[in-house]
Amino acid sequence: MKINQLSLFLENKPGHLRSACKALAGAGINILTLSLADTQQFGILRLIVKEWQKAKSVLEEAGGVVKVTEVVATEVADKPGGMAQVLEVIDQAGLNIEYMYAFTFRRNDKAVLVFRFDDADAAVSKLSAAGIKVIGSKELFEGK
Repeated sequence: MKINQLSLFLENKPGHLRSACKALAGAGINILTLSLADTQQFGILRLIVKEWQKAKSVLEEAGGVVKVTEVVATEVADKPGGMAQVLEVIDQAGLNIEYMYAFTFRRNDKAVLVFRFDDADAAVSKLSAAGIKVIGSKELFEGK
């Protein structure tokens, strides 16, 4: 249960983030969550969208450089210690996190952690075996 994430490389100049978001909006593509990391010269906009193939095409047609990466999303209790519990399972399984970000889920008291692992299949297996709920695309975009 992996999710496709788009990574868009942006020149670190005013208006570039807006241009990417405007291109997606013009195509009717809603962004579920995003993360933006920067360096002095460029930034990496990481996006999760339901129609990722269409979004990739739209961004490339607008001149963007886009990479598709498989990430793993887990449900976590949105309370103190919720993330620590998931990280304990990850540490005990010897999984390497390349990066992660989080967002508030739309149900009850849950949040979602999005991880990029060096071995996504092993991560899904280990997290599921430990009782951590791994969320697939269908559930993530339910009602969207």
